[in-house]
Parts: sequence; C-alpha cells; structure tokens
Amino acid sequence: MIVLGVILLVIGLIAGIGILWTIGIILVAVGLVLWVMGALGHAVGGRKHYY
Repeated sequence: MIVLGVILLVIGLIAGIGILWTIGIILVAVGLVLWVMGALGHAVGGRKHYY
C-alpha cells in the first residue's frame, strides 16, 4: 500500500494531476498506520500482520 501510494504521488507530481497526489497521500498514510500497528504487535483486521 505504501509503494502504491508513493507511485501515485510521483505520477501525480509529474503529470500535474491533483487527485492522484491526494490519493497517494491517503494510501501512504494508511499504509504507515497499518505498518506501525503491525510492528507494535497489534492485530489488524483480526490478523497479526495486515498483509
């Protein structure tokens, strides 16, 4: 999810498409939150790891 967000950020920046930039930021933020929760040992969605 983080990688997809970064790809969308780069495409949005290069192409000048604001909606891709916004979606990229959201995906990166959600991916980071899930990653941190998984790293701390919290179950995410009933699983130990969210992936």
